[in-house]
Amino acid sequence: MKILLIAPESKRAAKKKAIFVPFPQASLTILAGLTPKEHTVTIVDERLHEIDYNGNYDLIGITVMTATSAHAYQIADEFRRRNKKVVLGGIHPSALPDEAIQHADCVVIGEAENLWKIVLEDFQKGQMQKFYKNEELPSLTDLPLARLDLLGKGYLLKNVFQTTRGCPHNCGFCSVSAFNGRRYRHRPVEKVIEEVSQYRSKMIGFLDDNIVGNPKYSKELFRALIPLKKKWVSQGTVKMAEDEELISLAQKCGCICLFVGFESVNELNLKEMHKQFNHIEKYRKLIENFHRHHIMVVGSFVFGFDNDDLSVFDETLKFIEDTKIDFATFNILTPLPGTEVFEKFKATNRIFSYDWTNYDFSHVVYQPSKMTPEELQFGHNELYRKFYTLPKIMKRALWNWRYLGYFLPASLYYNWVSRNPHQLPNLHD
Repeated sequence: MKILLIAPESKRAAKKKAIFVPFPQASLTILAGLTPKEHTVTIVDERLHEIDYNGNYDLIGITVMTATSAHAYQIADEFRRRNKKVVLGGIHPSALPDEAIQHADCVVIGEAENLWKIVLEDFQKGQMQKFYKNEELPSLTDLPLARLDLLGKGYLLKNVFQTTRGCPHNCGFCSVSAFNGRRYRHRPVEKVIEEVSQYRSKMIGFLDDNIVGNPKYSKELFRALIPLKKKWVSQGTVKMAEDEELISLAQKCGCICLFVGFESVNELNLKEMHKQFNHIEKYRKLIENFHRHHIMVVGSFVFGFDNDDLSVFDETLKFIEDTKIDFATFNILTPLPGTEVFEKFKATNRIFSYDWTNYDFSHVVYQPSKMTPEELQFGHNELYRKFYTLPKIMKRALWNWRYLGYFLPASLYYNWVSRNPHQLPNLHD
C-alpha cells in the first residue's frame, strides 16, 4: 500500500515555495515510523514541495493545526474528489472532530500511537471507521525511530527528536495539556541516544515542550548525550538556571539555545495562567547564568490578556533589554479550539473572526479587554520592528559571537518579519 503524509501550509499554497524553513513537524516522521514496513510512505511538507494530486497513492494522511485547517480541508476535498481515502489528525481535528469529518473519511483524535496500525488494517479490510480515539495516553517506551530519511531538503534544522510529551500546567490559552495530557511521559534515555547516534549532523533539536520538566530524567539524558558531542536547541523554563548541576550538564552535552515561555511581564496575567512570576532582578540573574554557560535564551511573549493595556508593549521591550534576552518571539493571544480561552471568549461573544487561517498567533481575532483590536495588532507589529532593528541585532550579535552562524540568520529572518507586518482580519468573518 502507498501512503502519502502531508504537512500543509497555513494558507492557500504559495506559487513560489520557500527555500528554507526552520524544522519539520515531528508527527509525520513518527507516523511513518509506526507504519509497517510492507507499506511505502511518502512525506510532503507543503512549505517546501508541491503536492502531487495525481500520484498513485492508496491513502492520504494530513496533520492539521488550527491555522492550517482551512487549507488542509481544501487538500482533503481535492483528494476525495479523486476517490482517494483521507485521514485527518492533529490538534485541530482532535478539538473539532465533527468539523474535520466533513472533509475526511476518518479522523484520529489525540495521539496516533496505538491507533495508526489499526487504521491501516481497517482500511485494507474496507472497514475504516469515522473516528479513532485512544482511551488513555500511549506510553513512549516503544516509540519507533522517526523516519527522518523520508524528509526532503530545505530545513535549517532537519534532525529533530522528541524525549518528552505532556505538561502538568493548565494554561488557559495552551492546547498542549489538552492534546498531550497533564503529566510528563518520557522516552527511555537509551532509546533517545540510539536514535540521535544514527545521525552525523552536529546540530540537532529536541521538540519537547519542556525538556527540563523532570530534572532527574533531564540529568540522566544530558549525561548520556555528552559523549555524542552534539550541539542542540530545545524548549524549557528558566528553572533550569536555578539548578547548577542541571545547567552545567546542559552546557556540557551541547545545549546552545533554550526557548523559554515568559508569556507576560504582568504578574496578574501569570497568576491567571497558574504560572510563577519572578521579579525582574531574579530573571536578570537567571538569564545571566544561562549566558555564563554560553546558552542563548529565546523569550516568548503573548499579548492581549485581559490585564494588558497599551503600556504592555513598552514594558515588555524594557524587560527584554534589561535582562539581555538574545531573541524574542511576540505572539497575539489566540483562542484555539479546545482551550479554556476559546470557551470563555466564545461564551461572551468576544470572538469576531472564525477564519481559522488567522489563528496563527499573529492576528487579532477577538475583542481585547483594555485596548481595541487595532491597537493590539499595531502594538504587536511595532514591537517586532523595535526589537529587530539592524543596529540592535548587531549589538546582540556581539554577545553571541560563539554562535554567530545560528544567531545572525535567525535575527535577520525576524527583521524581515518586522518589515512585513500582519494586518487586522476583517471584523465578523
